[in-house]
Amino acid sequence: MNSVERFNRPPSPQAASLVFLAEIYESFQGEGPWAGTDSLFIRTSGCNLRCWFCDTPWTSWNPEGTQWTLDELARRIESSPAEHVVITGGEPMLAASLTELTELCRSAGRILTIETAGTVDRSVECDLMAISPKRPNSAPDDPHWRQRHEQTRDQPAVIRSLMQRYRSILKFVIDTDADVDDVCRYVDRIPEASADHVWLMPQARTRQELQDREDRVRKAAKRHGFHYSPRLHIAEFDSARGV
Repeated sequence: MNSVERFNRPPSPQAASLVFLAEIYESFQGEGPWAGTDSLFIRTSGCNLRCWFCDTPWTSWNPEGTQWTLDELARRIESSPAEHVVITGGEPMLAASLTELTELCRSAGRILTIETAGTVDRSVECDLMAISPKRPNSAPDDPHWRQRHEQTRDQPAVIRSLMQRYRSILKFVIDTDADVDDVCRYVDRIPEASADHVWLMPQARTRQELQDREDRVRKAAKRHGFHYSPRLHIAEFDSARGV
């Protein structure tokens, strides 16, 4: 079994008290309504999608990381000076013991965001469900992964369920003007979603890509009554990892 297949399998009972993490670190939230907020990032490893523009390939295309116990994570959360915790990925909704991890964050009095592509429905604790639906512009060139990606990425029933139960936003990656039109059509498919839920952010893995696209995406968001999401971490740290 190769590493990619292993990280897309359901967790075994023996792994139920462990969480496989790519990294955990303090930084600031770069996107969405809490951009600029000091946060503890808990990044799970493993993903059921393979977006060509993924800016954390060590959690998807080539998953890597280490196992953490819930006790270890509880101590790490308690020791962090950050009031906010962001559980991200990869796809954190696939992670073993995710529900228990979110309960730890709640018990520690942290404000919790979960960042997800909205393809997996789980019962969790959170203050914000930051859903980034993957649209046709995300499909990879690799024919094997393209087929699996296309079969998995569009799960409107999951997104509707999450939006009904949690305070939610919808973040969309915008690469071309056609992507904005696609977002408008997509939002019409989700009765729970209004323009106020929608955040547009530039497709960017480097500072230069961000600079090339941010003005155009900002104007498109304003034109349609959507929010513009900065990507402050890319503007500050470029493509560096773990910051």
